[in-house]
Amino acid sequence: MFYLWFLLGACINAIFAQQFYDSTPCSRDTSYPGSRYTCNSFQNSCQTFVVYRASEYFQTILSISELFHMNPDDLLHLNNLPSPSEVLMPGKGVLIPINCSCSGQFFEANFSYTVPRTTTFSDIACGVFEGLLKPHTLGEANPSQVNDPKVDSKLHVPLKCACPDNFTSSDGVKYLVTYPLREGDGTLKLGKKFGIPPDTIWVANHLVPRPTVYPNTSLLVPLRTVQIINPNVTDSQPPTPGFLPTISVENSRRNTKSKNLYIIGSAVLLCLLLVAVLLAFCGFYFMALNKGKGEKLQSFTARSSPVSPQNSTNSCLSPDLLAGIKYSLHNYSIEELREATREFSEDTKIDDCVYKGLMDNVEVMIKQMRFEDHLHIIHIHSKIHHINIIDLQGICHGTESDCSLSYHVFEFPSNGCLRECLSNSSSPLGWHQRTQIAFDIATGLHYLHYYTVPSHVHLSINSRSIFVTANWRAKLANFGSIPAVELSKGNGTTLGLGGWNLLHQSAVSAKVDIFAFGVVLLELISTRVDTDGKVLKDSIGYLGGAASEGDCFELLRSFMDPWLEEDYPLAEALCLAVLAKACVEDDPLHRPSMDDIMKVLARMV
Repeated sequence: MFYLWFLLGACINAIFAQQFYDSTPCSRDTSYPGSRYTCNSFQNSCQTFVVYRASEYFQTILSISELFHMNPDDLLHLNNLPSPSEVLMPGKGVLIPINCSCSGQFFEANFSYTVPRTTTFSDIACGVFEGLLKPHTLGEANPSQVNDPKVDSKLHVPLKCACPDNFTSSDGVKYLVTYPLREGDGTLKLGKKFGIPPDTIWVANHLVPRPTVYPNTSLLVPLRTVQIINPNVTDSQPPTPGFLPTISVENSRRNTKSKNLYIIGSAVLLCLLLVAVLLAFCGFYFMALNKGKGEKLQSFTARSSPVSPQNSTNSCLSPDLLAGIKYSLHNYSIEELREATREFSEDTKIDDCVYKGLMDNVEVMIKQMRFEDHLHIIHIHSKIHHINIIDLQGICHGTESDCSLSYHVFEFPSNGCLRECLSNSSSPLGWHQRTQIAFDIATGLHYLHYYTVPSHVHLSINSRSIFVTANWRAKLANFGSIPAVELSKGNGTTLGLGGWNLLHQSAVSAKVDIFAFGVVLLELISTRVDTDGKVLKDSIGYLGGAASEGDCFELLRSFMDPWLEEDYPLAEALCLAVLAKACVEDDPLHRPSMDDIMKVLARMV
């Protein structure tokens, strides 16, 4: 298992390495991406810097140099300061030169600290060293200190740091400075302090443009030369209560009065706006509700027009539910569906109880289901909206004469299911299309696992439940019923459970999706069909270290889809194969998360 993850890590860094920003506060005693900066065996040590803030207890260059076991004259020269005993402005940033080296899978700058009094790992990491490492890192570095560190004990302190890789070095970056953020700091302000464009900071920390950053966290600042922090940009204040005296700010009565009037005026305006919106919403709701009740369970119209008695049929759904969903879903009559599917003929059937039809000259998929599952699917799809998930477009509910069955109408991506695309030898998928499809599948699952409330799992991922659009982008579909979910205690491959299923705080449940995703990855690479993943899993057993490097590449080439004709980057193919092998590990807890998978695939598309 260790060899497998080492190989996967090497594959990722072979493309390019990029550090991540950890948005959780220093006191959060858990490891997150960005809590430490990753490295690999190909990256050497480097000379770089961390920024340390002057505080109540370390307010001179002399005291700061003692903390870091350095010559104070070196810090004076580097920071252009006159005297080692001069009291610095609270929060003043001081550049500290460090030697950053790769230890295991993380960069670190090694220091020692003698505990002067009764304290905790959190106080030392987040207080004394100002968040330049996290408490759990300090605890892991000192395993002999079981709980809180003992007085007079000497601790190993591995500070966060990073060295430029080939990607950042190509832009002329020579230093990645670890900068602890305080209240009021932001990337725009940080760029002004160091005289660099803020977008370079965003790229170095894998951030979106104009991101939100938080106090008690740290960022990497990419520099081409040693840069003194601009003293004309006001330093923010460190938040640790015991480190900084309170600084009072005097406001004139005039300013206070103007500010209060502004706040009161804004509050009144906001209240009026909210009342207007609420009244409008209530008006629409009661108008829809009264129409539904007055016409005895009247159905929706055939498209987007208001309720029309001429086009309606009796409904099995309550008018309250109809009023709530009529603005987002089309309602179809059973006659329209029969016409679209030629009376649900066998030649329009694409899966169990799933038919392809033509509605308004647009192809759709129509799923027949039990009425008791009907409301659940509507409820779930009302909360799930994503570009990589099939969209529910309309419904056909049962009538008074037959309430046992209902129908859902979904969009139909024009290239059909992924299995059909892989089986089409006349027009085989190119490598870029395959990596993009893999990324799209992972993005859809990542959304379900992390961004739905509560979290959901799919539990039916396979190459037939994934559909491909005209521009070769993937969308997840799931048309099953909703039986009880019972995960197997073995390899977690109990699939075909149907419907979107609640995660219920179960990490193992999510690992079922991971296993299924690994099988789909192997199908994308080889185009081979496998119902439970066992055959494909056995086909890549050599990636566990059983074969030599040369044999490994030859076996991989023989596993790849021959229609690719070796028109693919071998390094990326190896990465996908290693990632797939990690996903289909027997122990669910050894499989990566969708977050890990996204970080790998994002480097290929």
